[in-house]
Amino acid sequence: MSTPEHVDVLIIGAGLSGIGAAAMLSTEHPNRSYLVLERRAASGGTWDLFRYPGIRSDSDMFTLGYRFKPWTDDRALADGPSILQYVRDTATEYGVDEKIRYGHHVQGADWDSERRLWTVSATVDGEEVAYTASFLWCCSGYYDYDQGYTPTFAGQESYTGTVVHPQAWPEDLDYSGKRVVVIGSGATAVTLVPSMLKPGDPNAAAHVTMLQRSPTYILAVPSKDPLANRLRKLVGEKRAYDLVRLKNVAQASALYNISQKQPKLVRKAIRSMTTKMLPEGYPVDVHFKPTYGPWDQRLCLVPSGDLFRSISKGDASVVTDTIEAFTEKGLRLTSGAELEADIVVTATGLNLLAFGGMELSIDGEKKPLPETMAYRALMLSDIPNFAYTIGYTNASWTLKADLVAEFVCRVLAHMDATRTSTVVPRRDPSVGEEPFMDFDAGYVLRAVDRLPKQGSVAPWKLKQSYFHDVRSIRKSDLEDGVLQFS
Repeated sequence: MSTPEHVDVLIIGAGLSGIGAAAMLSTEHPNRSYLVLERRAASGGTWDLFRYPGIRSDSDMFTLGYRFKPWTDDRALADGPSILQYVRDTATEYGVDEKIRYGHHVQGADWDSERRLWTVSATVDGEEVAYTASFLWCCSGYYDYDQGYTPTFAGQESYTGTVVHPQAWPEDLDYSGKRVVVIGSGATAVTLVPSMLKPGDPNAAAHVTMLQRSPTYILAVPSKDPLANRLRKLVGEKRAYDLVRLKNVAQASALYNISQKQPKLVRKAIRSMTTKMLPEGYPVDVHFKPTYGPWDQRLCLVPSGDLFRSISKGDASVVTDTIEAFTEKGLRLTSGAELEADIVVTATGLNLLAFGGMELSIDGEKKPLPETMAYRALMLSDIPNFAYTIGYTNASWTLKADLVAEFVCRVLAHMDATRTSTVVPRRDPSVGEEPFMDFDAGYVLRAVDRLPKQGSVAPWKLKQSYFHDVRSIRKSDLEDGVLQFS
């Protein structure tokens, strides 16, 4: 193997987080060298990978957009291709696209305490390559890009139709005039159902059934933000973006907090709105009354109530039941009912994979993630010169990604000012351990034992609150007795 190429900062992942991190790094530390290693052959991460009909954001674009680059489209909930273009435009504007190395599948990273640098190993076209870096920043998201989660269904081999997972949507899948069953009730399912039934679309399905094991909270929101479009004319693009971003963060935070404190009130309000959007006499409590409290899992947003319109027109239907087995022509349910389908879409979720499966080690000794504790949900205990970006579960991903980028840039500036080369969070043994994510989503519960721990007290405690993190991440004293610079 040739001598590894060295950079000051090595970023893993060229998706929304990685490009945002690199853009901010290039602005705040223009003299630092950096590269971005991307496993796939294209940038964009999630927004390039997912190609299913209607793929869109489930957060408004004024908070999913970067703090430093206004979203200029008039749509608050944008489609996937528009988001992908926004991310790539950012990469071009800040010169990040010239720093991305594609086709690099990172396998592991080892910290050398004597040399004070990381050696990162990756495979490219089956051959191993290596890079060294003074600081390692993982922006690879938190799920497995290779495959989504699909439960094992009895009798699936006997089914003569087509089964597809949204994460691996075939480009040539023809669903025009077909009967489709979408298994699931999360963000992907509620996006797919109306998108496969677009009015006037000659390729629209004949009928789409959303088959759910249990209901999810679904909230209809405007597809455009009228305040944003008015403010643009009054105060300009950048100022309008900042104001609407703050407004939307405040609204989302208020909804989350009241959902935690007054779940019955929020449940009643959502039910009332849902009832008004469905035909009179529709069994709302059968199909849209979750067993859990609001925001115990993520709320699903539907732009302009498109899902409810499809149901009201009779083009879509919801069935709440469990699957006993696949049959030759569809699905047999536990109730005894049968659903015939030409296509079954398993919108059953994701597989969580922290850091893209990269293994961390210190001086050749592996450091399993469950043995570490998360510092401010962006660094790991006893892992030097390492940061990672994982967004919020109860708000826009980018809100947290922006704060992490600010923090890393601030840490690097502090190291320059103090002439130090190493920073590491040191864990107090007296701090109690808690699960990394206090969230009931299936993809989290299936993988929580493979994740780092969070602590029982700050700065090891994860708050899932943007306004809290603005103070604790953006404005905190770096010499807090936990971060050790040397």
